[in-house]
Parts: sequence; C-alpha cells; structure tokens
Amino acid sequence: MNNPVEVLGQVVADLDAVLRSDVIARLGDDEKMGLLRVAGEVQRRVEAVVVETVASVDERPAGSGEPAFCGRYGCRTVNELLQRVLRTDAAGAGRVVKAAKAVRREVGVSSGAWLPARWPALRVALVDGTIGVAGLLAAIGPIEQAGSRVGTADRLRADAELAAYARGTSVADPDAGADAEPDAGGDVGPAATPEDLRLLAQVIVQYLDPDGAEPADDIAMRVRGLTLGRAKDGVIPVRGRLLPEVAGQLQRLFDAYLNPKVDGPPVPGVMFRPSDATNSETNSETLDDGAGMDDDALPSGDPGRMVDTRSRSQKQHDTLAAILGIAARHDDTPRLGGGAPTLVVSVTADDYTTGRGWAHIDGIDTPVPTRVAVHTACAGGVQRVLFDPHGRIIGISTTDRIFTAHQRRAITLRDRECLIPGCHVPATWCEIHHVHEHAHGGPTHTDNGVALCWHHHRTLDTSGWEIRMRHGTPHVRGPAWWDPTRRWRTPRPPTPRPAPEACRSTALRA
Repeated sequence: MNNPVEVLGQVVADLDAVLRSDVIARLGDDEKMGLLRVAGEVQRRVEAVVVETVASVDERPAGSGEPAFCGRYGCRTVNELLQRVLRTDAAGAGRVVKAAKAVRREVGVSSGAWLPARWPALRVALVDGTIGVAGLLAAIGPIEQAGSRVGTADRLRADAELAAYARGTSVADPDAGADAEPDAGGDVGPAATPEDLRLLAQVIVQYLDPDGAEPADDIAMRVRGLTLGRAKDGVIPVRGRLLPEVAGQLQRLFDAYLNPKVDGPPVPGVMFRPSDATNSETNSETLDDGAGMDDDALPSGDPGRMVDTRSRSQKQHDTLAAILGIAARHDDTPRLGGGAPTLVVSVTADDYTTGRGWAHIDGIDTPVPTRVAVHTACAGGVQRVLFDPHGRIIGISTTDRIFTAHQRRAITLRDRECLIPGCHVPATWCEIHHVHEHAHGGPTHTDNGVALCWHHHRTLDTSGWEIRMRHGTPHVRGPAWWDPTRRWRTPRPPTPRPAPEACRSTALRA
C-alpha cells in the first residue's frame, strides 16, 4: 500500500489543477451538480481521515513522563494542534476531537486485536463516506446527552439503526445489535442528512429514556433567559434562550402575522384610536372579601429576595412568555386558521395521567416534559390534544374550561398580583390557575381560580408552593425552607383592598 501522505498529496495536486483552470465556470448545470456530489464524497472521506488519525493517537501513559502527541509539536492540547494544522477555529477542532472519541478503538491487551469503537456501526458509516463529522455528532448527540440512563445494549442497537438510516436503509432485525446488517431486500431511500439523524436520535431517546425529560427540563429552566443588548445603528440586539413552549407560541404568532392573507405586523410607532364613550373595560364585578385578614396573613413584599430568586434575564424571558400568551388572545392579533394563534401541545393519555414521558409542541422539534402539557392545559389561549399510545386522537379540549373575561376581572380585583408572596407581577398579566385541576373535575369558577404569573404557574408542581381555596379565599403554604411550620396562610394584598360596598357601587355605576 502506498504511503497515505503521498496518496493524499496527489489528491491535493489534482484538486489544485482543477481550481487553477477555468473549467468549473464553463460547466453546465448538470455537470456542476455532479461536481458538487463528488466534492461531497471527497469532503466526507477527508473528514474521516482526519477523525481516524486523531482517534489513533496513542494516549500518554500515566506517570510515564513522556510528552503527549500534541506536546511533541509545541501545542498544549490536541484542539490547539488541530486549529494550527487544519486552519480551523476552536469550535471546529472541538468537533473533530469529540468525533474521534466516539470512534476510537483500543487494542486488546491479551489478543492484540482491535476492540470495537463506542459507536461501531456509525464509525463504519464515517469511514465509508456515508456521513461526515456533522452527521456523526448529530446522530450520537441526543443519546450521549442521556448518559448512563441509556444502557450499552440499547446504545449499540441505536448505533445500528442510525447507521442504517444514514444509508437510507433499515436494520433487518432490531434485536441484532451492533453487528446487524442493513436489510438488503428492502428499498433503499435517500441518504439521511445530519438533521434527519438528529431527529431520529431524539425519537430513540424518548423510547430508551422516557423519564429523561425531567432533568433536561431542569437544565432548561436554569439556562432560559432573554437580554437586551446596547443600542447599535438605532436598534437593540436581543439575545437569549427560550423554552420550547415559549418558542412554539412565538412561532405561532409569527405565522399569524406573516400569513399572506393579512397585512403583516403593524409598523412600529405610536397609533392613536378614538376611545369609546364608556369605560366598560375598566369595570369589575363584585367579589365578597371571604375570609378576612388574620395573624397568618402573608406579607406582600420580599425584601430579602428569598422567594423570587430569578435573574433579570430569566424574568425578562418570563415576561415575554406572558406577553405572548396575552398577544395570542388579543382581538388585534390576526387569525390563523380561523382562530387565535393556538399553541398545540400533544401528549398520550397514559403519560398525562402518570405525569411521566414526553409531550410535543406543534412546530418545535424539542420534546418537553408532560408537566408542560399540564401547565398549558390550565392556561388560556392554548389547546390540549390527547393521543392514545397508537397515535389516535382521543380528546380535544374546548374553550369551555377557560375563564371568561368577567371571571378574570373579578379574580384580578381580588388577587391584585401573582398569589405567591414576594412576586409582584400584576394580576392583569397573570394566568388564571385552576386550583382543583379542570381535568380532574375542577370547575371554571372564581372560587377555583387564582392569579399566577407564568413562572410560578409553570413551576407550581415542583417549587414546593401549595394553594387551596376556603370559602372562595385562596390560601398559600410555602416550602419548608421558607416557612418551617408549613402553615396555610392568607396572602396579603400589596395595597388595601376596597370595601365590598365600594366594589358594589362601582359595579352599579357601570
């Protein structure tokens, strides 16, 4: 066999001859398409050569005093060496290193033979040019993220399935494991793109790790955020990370405004409209005070910032989430499909009942935990769809469970702001939460509804806060770290509540 350096050196010389001529510009469209196809074949194989080379570098024996491979050439890390040799950036070098770890093979101590790679079938797909570095990382990423929750046997089965899918085929025997051969008798479809492989890997993870959404959701809740940058060229840059359900709602609003049947979003600026002769929108229905204040009343402030520990970026994200929910229900929002832009969250009936598994948001590829479905089913401006395990639709929620405008105004007058002490989001911006869940028979009534901001509504099941209703008055019990006695207490409004007589007189003047 010829020296691989000499072989590739000749390839470089041939490519130089092609690039230095003007032949490419004179090619026809079909010839250019063929050239792109062959160039892709060459690119994937060159990436395989680089990955295999990095994967074959011997690790420095511990305590040997020998310099590492990169150290022999004046570099501190393999990443730095690849940046200099391949003339790529740190991110590109990091992707090569990560791919090399996935396909690295060790030599058996006793046999001296090559041991299988961590991803043997995908390594073969890489070596034969079926996939490149992007495809390899897209295929293994979701499964590697699940970590030890996916066992070795399941990982090898996923490896075989993903490698076959990359070639446009399928594995003949799903239980055959890593050594399974593609189904030669089946139809061969188009080769999968890295995005195709990533989506299939996500589906595989959902089956192998049905409870994995919860830790991922916890991470998502920590890293979510929205920030406004400094003005440049007259505009403000926006940076952040949105939760899947927030991004889904935003996408639906985008779809509504960009619908060819409407005039598009309004031009930024101030627009004046004539006001109505009445102030019916500011009038509210009466609501008895219920149980009065007592010694267990909770203060409305949070001077120590112990209750609300969100960062400014997280609060801005949650504000956007509330705005999106309001915008979806607003009369001025363009209709989409004959109705308000509706966020559709689908979940199987079994998963919804047990609280385990995954839910899916229309238009967003990232799966979400079932508690997102519970949250969105309780809030307005959304629709809940129930599927059985076979994908059959067995239930579609209706707007009957959503609190009416009159009920919302009454609850807003009573609660003033988010019910959780220390949270000062105005009740007009809050979602109305069914204290006794509607899906379990809870009525859509003012005696069963409380105002909660998007954040506290979203995290109510996991934050330790509890809510109950007694004679139409909400009571709150805080987590043990906040209130060691865990007593039920009545939230205190931020400002004195008007007397019932004043409420009645206001209603009579409407």
